[in-house]
Amino acid sequence: MERSFAQKLLRWKESPLRKPLIVNGVRQAGKTYTISEFGAQHFHKMHYVNFEKDMRLAKIFTDDLTPQNLVQALGFYLNEKIDVERDFLFFDEIQACPRALTSLKYFQEEMPALAICAAGSLLGVYLGPTSFPVGKVDLLNVFPMSFIEFLQGIDDEKSLAYLNEVKRKDRTPEIIHMHLWEQLKKYFIVGGMPEIVEIFRQQQGDLVTAFAAVRERQEILLALYGADMAKHAGKVNAMHLTRVWQSVAMQLAKEHDGSVARFRFKGIVPEINRYSRLAGVIDWLEAAGLIIKVPIIARAELPLAAYTKENIFKLFVMDVGLLGAMVGLSPAIILDYKYGTYKGYFAENFVAQEFVAASEKRLYSWHDGNFEIEFLRVIEDQIIPVEVKAGNIVRAKSLSTFVSKYNSNYSVVMSARPLNIDSEHGLHGYPLYMAGLFPL
Repeated sequence: MERSFAQKLLRWKESPLRKPLIVNGVRQAGKTYTISEFGAQHFHKMHYVNFEKDMRLAKIFTDDLTPQNLVQALGFYLNEKIDVERDFLFFDEIQACPRALTSLKYFQEEMPALAICAAGSLLGVYLGPTSFPVGKVDLLNVFPMSFIEFLQGIDDEKSLAYLNEVKRKDRTPEIIHMHLWEQLKKYFIVGGMPEIVEIFRQQQGDLVTAFAAVRERQEILLALYGADMAKHAGKVNAMHLTRVWQSVAMQLAKEHDGSVARFRFKGIVPEINRYSRLAGVIDWLEAAGLIIKVPIIARAELPLAAYTKENIFKLFVMDVGLLGAMVGLSPAIILDYKYGTYKGYFAENFVAQEFVAASEKRLYSWHDGNFEIEFLRVIEDQIIPVEVKAGNIVRAKSLSTFVSKYNSNYSVVMSARPLNIDSEHGLHGYPLYMAGLFPL
């Protein structure tokens, strides 16, 4: 499936300051396929090596990390000549060979002409201070498919055409709004993992069959994530990881007022009820790309990071489709949109992952007494409050309180309503399905 990060790969290729590229992202996010297609399309030849599949490759990097010698040895291994000036070298599952990761430093210093890219499962967990070639590589993070990528993946050209042309002052026609809303509910079920989107695309003519196949594959993928935890974290840590990972979904499901509260540590692991003893586990899950961490602040002034507290935050699952599978919410209930106030946490999780996929590096939430704003975004050095509503009721006392207290230029409500930008009163109403386009 075509991914938006393919365009980022192309910009990397054409940059005069190009360095070896590390592509980081959760397992099954489409890294290998997209990078391979990119290499085949935009270079004279692509050379692919997988360190996890063939352990013999690691021996090439055991002693000598001189790029010329490495290229020569890899050429013998692949039985093909590597043209440094015109070819593309792809190191996949590079986490299985830490010395190969270290070698990227020397490729940048001694062989900058060679276009070289590295990717791997759980790579974020391995990029510690001892392994990361600081200043010698470019970094690209890959996330599950956004809603717009989902529309592209299922061949909904009409919706894509509208969203690509929509302007801030447009009011979405009702027939278009209802169609996009139905597509959004399907995305809530399917999510953005490329293989699962492809399963849905092939069978979308029969929704019952398609959603059954989707859920079956989601269960398999969740089991794979559990296996990764056991493989890479050790028996005890893997148990803690699994409990925290499942607790993220469960705590979201417990919120009955439709808004996600701060993450609670009590009751996850027996006899552990403090953040300090779960901090490493939460950091691991975040580095693995499995969760989105959103600090909660009580003071909304720049820089927002200065007002965070280490142990006060929200946690979201990185893919709303997997979230539904984790909490056992049936596709029929999601499609009918009849799961009560639980719709709120689905909507908020969706907006969080859309913001992250749109390259928002750090999200914040604001809580002050009984008032709360789901997300704060910094736009042109201004703090913009974003309220998330799952339905059509958009009254937001917290929003008016925030605007009055901090004199915001404007505020945003994302809901089930069509697009409505009221510049005169400083209220921008976005439908949830346009979260990834904010700000227009």
